[in-house]
Amino acid sequence: MTDALKIGIAGLGTVGAALFRAITTRHNSLTDICGREIIITAVSARDRTRDRGLDLSGTAWFDDPVEMAREADIDVYVELIGGEGDPAYSAAREALGRGRHFVTANKAMLARHGVELAMLAENNGVLLNFEAAVAGGIPVIKAMRESLTGNAIQRVYGILNGTCNYILTRMQRDNIGFAECLSDAQRLGYAEADPTFDIEGNDTAHKLAILTSLAFGVQIASDEVYIEGITNISVDDIHAADELGFRIKLLGVAQRTASGIEQRVHPTMVPKGSMIAQVEGVTNAVTIEADILGELMLSGPGAGGDATASAVLGDVADIAKSRPGHQQAPALGRPAAKLEPYRRARMRSHEGGYFISLRVEDRAGVFAAVASRMAENGISLESIVQRARPSDAPEGPRRVILVTHATMEANVRAAVDGIKAEGYLAGEPQVIRIERTSEN
Repeated sequence: MTDALKIGIAGLGTVGAALFRAITTRHNSLTDICGREIIITAVSARDRTRDRGLDLSGTAWFDDPVEMAREADIDVYVELIGGEGDPAYSAAREALGRGRHFVTANKAMLARHGVELAMLAENNGVLLNFEAAVAGGIPVIKAMRESLTGNAIQRVYGILNGTCNYILTRMQRDNIGFAECLSDAQRLGYAEADPTFDIEGNDTAHKLAILTSLAFGVQIASDEVYIEGITNISVDDIHAADELGFRIKLLGVAQRTASGIEQRVHPTMVPKGSMIAQVEGVTNAVTIEADILGELMLSGPGAGGDATASAVLGDVADIAKSRPGHQQAPALGRPAAKLEPYRRARMRSHEGGYFISLRVEDRAGVFAAVASRMAENGISLESIVQRARPSDAPEGPRRVILVTHATMEANVRAAVDGIKAEGYLAGEPQVIRIERTSEN
């Protein structure tokens, strides 16, 4: 039998501990499946004294993860530290530079340094695997990098952050506000103590940038993603969407256009009957639209120790199964040196139209003025509805809801700015895109 595959794990938090347990408890079955043993020979973490419920006897301990990359007797370095910079980045460079395979769940580091690390892996004849970096336990990276070879992908979109999807699901299902839902998510461990990275859309943007590179053969460009979070979504918006036949989801969307690549993260209204509208709670989902296959939707656990550890273990097992001289798929689907420079698409027509919610003063001419501003900017309205006041609030602003046909983003923003300048709005307008899905 081939010599054992020796791995080192940097980071023994929830994911690292789950991975350690999975490898040790499934030792025999993994050996049968992979054709060689997988053994953990080194670990690194911040606190050597913490009781993690793991038997670390016989495993070399390194306080410094970069030193582990340099000195440990390992074939594979598994990085579960997180963060786009050091020590994770230096550990990655050190491990790959020394000819060690590298497995990571670190989307922030890949979004910033992924092309460089992919090139370093290729130059040293080792593998860079990162299934767990996008959509947790869903095998979307492997599908795009290997199974869809030969397909031309036109669009990839999905729910890539379980925290946001949990909050929007609770707002919809239980009729409670954003702040209360966020508090519950933190209590249940679905959201961090500082949830900004998730709820403002940055986590989704990092994952989307990686998918964009795989889908379209371009360099990773996380700074080129248009980002809106979900902090401004209200229960009123949720109710209005429901009455119009939609659900609100935070989507990451990437698509190729004639003028370049479009990447955007924002709250989106999707038809209630679509498959992606049915994805609830902390579940993630990714839809890929390709020329040969058509549409493929993958859905499953997007976060959590077991889901992420499952994806990491799958990457480690792929390395264990590989044999010298057998060509593996490049980390980003094609050689890093052949990735095209990212070219951002020009502003264009949004195929699904827009939902616009306005709180306006109750005075004559407001309805006509709103419609006039839309017409001045070439926006065709599918519907315009003035909502009745609730019975317990007989006075004050009224809510006007507009649904547009396909139009230009710039036109919508110009019309909304014109309406704001009129001086009859109470509060900020709400603008939400309505996304075209193939199921509706």
